[in-house]
Amino acid sequence: MHKKDIHYAGKNIEEAKKAVILFHGRGSNTRDIFGLASHLDLENYAQIALQATNNTWYPYSFLAKPKQNEPWLSSALSILEKLLEELKEKGFTSKNIYLAGFSQGACLCLEFAARNAQKFGGIAAFTGGLIGDKIYAENYSGNFQQTPIFIGTGNPDTHVPVERVKDSEKIFIKMNAEVKIKIYENRPHTISQEEIELAKKIVFD
Repeated sequence: MHKKDIHYAGKNIEEAKKAVILFHGRGSNTRDIFGLASHLDLENYAQIALQATNNTWYPYSFLAKPKQNEPWLSSALSILEKLLEELKEKGFTSKNIYLAGFSQGACLCLEFAARNAQKFGGIAAFTGGLIGDKIYAENYSGNFQQTPIFIGTGNPDTHVPVERVKDSEKIFIKMNAEVKIKIYENRPHTISQEEIELAKKIVFD
């Protein structure tokens, strides 16, 4: 189970007009994801990152049956839902709340967004897709109201099949999001400078 271990960077949350929730990857930490934020030029955003217990959101592949990743997956989603509500209580509207993550964090980012669909400021997922051995469309409802979403990935990728990225794109489009995916042939499991620039232009412009 995850504990509520939230870290902050960027602009003071009491002064910022925009907030971004950041999702670190497996084996990583909030320091690393704040490093990504620095490349995305988010200095004027309140940057919020939850630290996963033992640096992992869930123990098995995101392609495993969801019950295999319980209770860790539900624990993370529950804390993030409460965090979202707390941001709204502080005066942030959903359209001024952004989401971004890498790898396992990108998968959690997309899963969290799809289960809490609303008009977000934007979503950037660097190598990720919706979670499960298959797409569980019954878990997703709501309207993104044209929220811009960027998903970048390699093909092949050692962790995220490109087919899952494309299937996730279909779900988000069906839920009225403006989705842009970029597939890089034979790119390693990393984030390219071009992806950074695309995310800045599409999501954080």
